[in-house]
Amino acid sequence: METLLISRDDTRRLLPLGDCITAVEAAFRMHAEGKAAAPGILGIHAENGGFHIKAGILGLSRNYFVSKTNANFPENARLHGLPTIQGIVIVCDADNGQLLALMDSIEITIVRTGAATAVAAKYLARKDASTVTICGCGNQGRISLQALTHVRPITKAWAWDIESSRAQDFAHDMSRSLGISVTPTEDLQQATRQSSICVTCTPSRKPILHNGDVMPGAFIAAVGADNGDKHEIDPGLIASSRVVADLAEQSSTIGDFYHALRLGLVSPSHIQAELGEIIAGKKPGRTSDDEVIVFDSTGTALQDIAAAAIVYERAVRDGQGMRFSF
Repeated sequence: METLLISRDDTRRLLPLGDCITAVEAAFRMHAEGKAAAPGILGIHAENGGFHIKAGILGLSRNYFVSKTNANFPENARLHGLPTIQGIVIVCDADNGQLLALMDSIEITIVRTGAATAVAAKYLARKDASTVTICGCGNQGRISLQALTHVRPITKAWAWDIESSRAQDFAHDMSRSLGISVTPTEDLQQATRQSSICVTCTPSRKPILHNGDVMPGAFIAAVGADNGDKHEIDPGLIASSRVVADLAEQSSTIGDFYHALRLGLVSPSHIQAELGEIIAGKKPGRTSDDEVIVFDSTGTALQDIAAAAIVYERAVRDGQGMRFSF
């Protein structure tokens, strides 16, 4: 009846990005094939941020129940010297309820979100997509660019952030670590109009990408809007693009799609597929080189389970983490 306590450092060592991409892709497919129940989500607003709980069950090497509680406070670094995201992941045996592990959620959230961006790009970006604009140069921007190099032949990236010094640091670090050209820019639209892939991962509460800001055939991964107050993609751009969701119900209530729906610019049927349906071959992916596709990435417990299972199983195998009994 012992439980493993797994730190962020342990999680980072035990969760290679490539393995997480493979696991997240499989989790989306299982959901589309009816092999996983729809995960749940609960959000609660606070004065300067908010909390959300995401939970679900997935049958992997064993039946796992995973629940993640995250705090998301965008001004934490400036005001308190704390991370924007803080939280914990609970891993249980879904057959008997045994508490298997508690692990830090920061690394799980960063890596599994980047993995979903890579999976979506694999199916929805042009095959020859080689140019990227990263909007938001924090941890999520870094893992997003790294993840994209796993699935597309990326050779050039632009880095934009509301704080130009962060974009400069990002460009320096990522150029060196990935061996590609990464250029900081203060002109977001000039960069996105030259990019076959755009990733938005900011805490913005107003649109930063509009109609006319992207090239024909662009793939947009809209990552930042994970509650109804956040907003990165202009509703007009949503309405004029093909939209694929991680989970349609979530996108309709907390994603960028929600804002276009709220304004009456689209109907729920404007979401043409969930990502898992495309992976499973139930619906088509990209159908032409010119269509603009938005992946509304609100984040799901399916991704958390896929990532947490890797961490837990490797911690057991390698004797990592601290064992304790409640």
